Amino acid sequence: MNGNLALANPMSVCPHPNEVDRKRIDRALAKRKRYRYVTPTVRGIETGYEIVSPCCSRNIDPDGGVIDIARIEFQDRSRCWLLYRKDHKAGAWIEHGEFHALSQILELLNEDPDRLFWQ
Repeated sequence: MNGNLALANPMSVCPHPNEVDRKRIDRALAKRKRYRYVTPTVRGIETGYEIVSPCCSRNIDPDGGVIDIARIEFQDRSRCWLLYRKDHKAGAWIEHGEFHALSQILELLNEDPDRLFWQ
């Protein structure tokens, strides 16, 4: 056997987080319909991004502190994105869905018709 076997299956490196997509998410959130008077923060995590924002509605945090809004993770193997919402009562991330394009997630976060993210 030759030593080239390792080259046949190179480990893939997740391209996320990266600054280009972080800024893309940040710019897109400026077009959201809910809580436009607060400024969310997009921060990089191991395989994607987390969005946090001050809680102006006081529904989650009566003191108006910063709360989790969404988690976006890139799945390198399937080349898809997973979107999570926060169950604030349980303190856990709940998978909301799988998407083929980041733009689909950004559209959903900006509309949020069921108030699952911007509470």
